[in-house]
Amino acid sequence: MRTLFVLIVAVAIAVSVSAQQKQTDLFKTDPEGFTRARYPPAEWPDRDFTICRLWYTSVRAERDGSGWKTDYPYSEINLLIRFGEMTPVRVSYDAEQKRPNTWVVKLSDAKLYDCPFLIASDVGTIGIKDEEAGPLREYLLKGGFLWVDDFWGTEAWNQWEQEIAKVLPPEQYPIEDISAADAIMREMFDLEKIPQITNVTFWLKNNGKTSERGEDSAQVHLRAIRDQHRRIMVLMTHNTDVGDSFEREREDSEYSRLFSPPGYALGINVLLYAMTQ
Repeated sequence: MRTLFVLIVAVAIAVSVSAQQKQTDLFKTDPEGFTRARYPPAEWPDRDFTICRLWYTSVRAERDGSGWKTDYPYSEINLLIRFGEMTPVRVSYDAEQKRPNTWVVKLSDAKLYDCPFLIASDVGTIGIKDEEAGPLREYLLKGGFLWVDDFWGTEAWNQWEQEIAKVLPPEQYPIEDISAADAIMREMFDLEKIPQITNVTFWLKNNGKTSERGEDSAQVHLRAIRDQHRRIMVLMTHNTDVGDSFEREREDSEYSRLFSPPGYALGINVLLYAMTQ
């Protein structure tokens, strides 16, 4: 099955064209309503799997970034569609809007603790307040999972490293590089490394180049913070934009061919790891 991944993705795209078209039509008729933050309701609509997007305050700016909204909402929408198609996991679904349920959650919101999976992009701009650090630490130590993606270069890394240290002190919870032998690389698809994925606009304008900060972002980093049982609590994909391999899968056929299969392979591995560890 792992060796047939490209074929599986091709089939999945073919069978879900109608759903994608309905989402596209909805976005055209109500773009603001479709992309504005959807905060969790008082009662979850069901107990099926979903993804929460971390709302945060940006304290600095990064080129081509838009803070917490970066890659929202199509990154998680498309990932959940593929996840539901390629695994037996039940994905929470909004029949009226014809899309998987995804939510935006603040660290001050008690609903944070109900989120099975938390994602954040452009975290090179994040600022974590003292009163936010405690809830995020508690969420992670209780079994929560955070994946941060799409931040590029040394300055962005330094900002993220500084802020996550408020949550998980590095002397107790050091940041580690993940090897190809790690369990997260073997959940459903066997991965030896992760690709450098750039946004489709940069890729098209720069003749297929993928390093958005030149030499300063030439090397992709896959890193983690683990708990005392060696479970990954925080996953970091630095100098790559895995979320765009989901979000932009239908914008350019060559871009999709190159980046969507390996991006989805990692994404599905990550979701399965978070659910089972």
